[in-house]
Amino acid sequence: MSLHDWHKAGWLRTHQTSRQQITDLFAIVDRDLEDASRDLSPDWKFGIAYNAVLKLCTILVYAEGWRPEKNLAHYRTLQALPLILGKDRQADADYLDTCRSKRNTAEYDAPGQVSAKEAAELAAFAQELREEVIAWLGKNHPQLNPWSG
Repeated sequence: MSLHDWHKAGWLRTHQTSRQQITDLFAIVDRDLEDASRDLSPDWKFGIAYNAVLKLCTILVYAEGWRPEKNLAHYRTLQALPLILGKDRQADADYLDTCRSKRNTAEYDAPGQVSAKEAAELAAFAQELREEVIAWLGKNHPQLNPWSG
């Protein structure tokens, strides 16, 4: 499927983003990456790193001119990763879906669901994805890239 197919299925609606909106989303990512490195419980670090990843995937979706509908918005935003960055990112989307479920359990059902290692791995993933999203924006949507002249 493509993002256009998702739109036809009613999972996405069109969205006109701006450089300012992308800049603001990157500010959230940077705040979250900094906060995820603080001395907090693994559950909180994981949740904060998850939010950074979610915002990075949101940047990708917005830059392509879409916004997920409210039903399953997090899931669809994360699953858009291989549709935008390439099919070889499907394993990453699957990993992020596992993280989404784990974050939901830790946030809403029971504490102690996340190890320090899992929190650190997701934070490292978010940092790497941040750099990739910046490069992708520079190549595909330079007018939206906060670091483009």
